[in-house]
Amino acid sequence: MTAFNRQYIEKNIANSIATKQQLLQNEELLDRIHQAAELCVACYKSGKKVILAGNGGSAADAQHVAAEMVARYNFNRPGLPSIALTTDTSALTAIGNDYGYEHLFSRQLEANGVEGDVFIGITTSGNSVNILKAIEVAREKNIHVIGLAGSGGKIQTESDICLNVPSTVTPRIQECHILIGHIICGYIEDAMFAPDAPKGGGQ
Repeated sequence: MTAFNRQYIEKNIANSIATKQQLLQNEELLDRIHQAAELCVACYKSGKKVILAGNGGSAADAQHVAAEMVARYNFNRPGLPSIALTTDTSALTAIGNDYGYEHLFSRQLEANGVEGDVFIGITTSGNSVNILKAIEVAREKNIHVIGLAGSGGKIQTESDICLNVPSTVTPRIQECHILIGHIICGYIEDAMFAPDAPKGGGQ
């Protein structure tokens, strides 16, 4: 490995660690992560579900977190209802074709969301139009909104709770988003099910 390539790798790892250190030192943001996790626990305890959406890498994060809820995170337990609005290709292409890409998630949330659900909208820019339109529908249906974003964008004020990673660099934001998603998954499992349940390796 050349010195240049080694430096490139080390720089990216160091930048990722630095962003997570900022996350760790942000007391207000840590409190909001706690609030978001408690909101999800309350949602599940009331028999509702968590719905997620995002674009590109954020779509993958939405699917990842939904899978952890439905399957398992750290240990075997009953499945928790969670939907990623990024997986149904027939719905996505029908809505995109008939109504436009900006309505991709709002139309699905209108059809599948009910009062008391939690919608987690993921957008690194904070300005993804289809996420913001989904939030409008969430407001109409009394669905709670958690935003996952970077340090900017309209979602900062449109969410009930915005978990805004202190960065403007998309890869660093995404790395923190999946960390936050994992934290929330683990928090929910521990709160909903026996804390002494046998632990597994997770996914």
